[in-house]
Amino acid sequence: MTLTDAAGWLSDRDGFLILTHARPDGDTLGSAATLCSALRRLGKRAYLFDNPEITPKFVPFINEFVLPGGESFDHAVSVDIASPGLFPQGFEGRVELAIDHHPSNSGFGENTLLDAGRSSCGEIVLELIAALAGGITKREADLLFIAVSTDTGCFQYANVTEGTFLAAAELARAGADTAGLSRLFFRTFTRARLALEGEIYSGLRAFHNGEIVASVITLDMVRRAGVTENDMDDVAALPGRVEGHQVSITLRENENGTTRVSLRSGARVNVSKIAALFGGGGHAMASGCTIKALPDKALDMLLPPLEAALDASGEA
Repeated sequence: MTLTDAAGWLSDRDGFLILTHARPDGDTLGSAATLCSALRRLGKRAYLFDNPEITPKFVPFINEFVLPGGESFDHAVSVDIASPGLFPQGFEGRVELAIDHHPSNSGFGENTLLDAGRSSCGEIVLELIAALAGGITKREADLLFIAVSTDTGCFQYANVTEGTFLAAAELARAGADTAGLSRLFFRTFTRARLALEGEIYSGLRAFHNGEIVASVITLDMVRRAGVTENDMDDVAALPGRVEGHQVSITLRENENGTTRVSLRSGARVNVSKIAALFGGGGHAMASGCTIKALPDKALDMLLPPLEAALDASGEA
């Protein structure tokens, strides 16, 4: 679908349930809430699916949009979801419109609005709402600034383009609280989070002549630091601060004996291909998967294909 097609599809229907992905981040939540707000301004019934993994930091921004008990819907729309494996806990059904920016999108939606050149879904939703409703409100500008800024690491990641900055400028013109939101999401941390960061940094591991850096976050580390899920935003970015690395890995132990893996890279390795080997996906420079093993074993499984990819690049 084009933006015009998607805007027309939404205009012709009513009764929307908007899905955010499992372990929701600022992009899926901010983009979905903005779309919900714009649809409501057009007089339509629209709600967010009550994702049970939403962390407290985001609740004040999206709570008014969550589907109340007993309310029905007619059309499911997903935002920032690349595959059905990332559907939120508790949702079962078909998605009629999938809005996404992941090149690994599996095509599960009956209709798809996909732009893999965008840094975030927030950029896509900004243009979609311009086509749908003529523009955004200040409230929507705040939500989209959360989406765009968090998915780009406050405009520091390699996915940032000229279009990202143009979108940010438009959000600022619309009244987004850029200073306050940046302080909240990028400069304010609990003592527990800082304690966990200390353990992460002191336990960093290096491989392949320092080109691969890995951090392991065990359940014991989480308990010692006293962190909650609300403190875990963007922990995958921490090992990527090491000078000279090409690929960073964050391995987080889950309660069920599996490991959540986040991969980040520069231009030499397409980590979405590595994640795909383990049933995951994402972007060329930022991807993830879940491996049915504890972190140390998962790391052993990841290193061979990563090292092979670095060697194949001809610059190892």
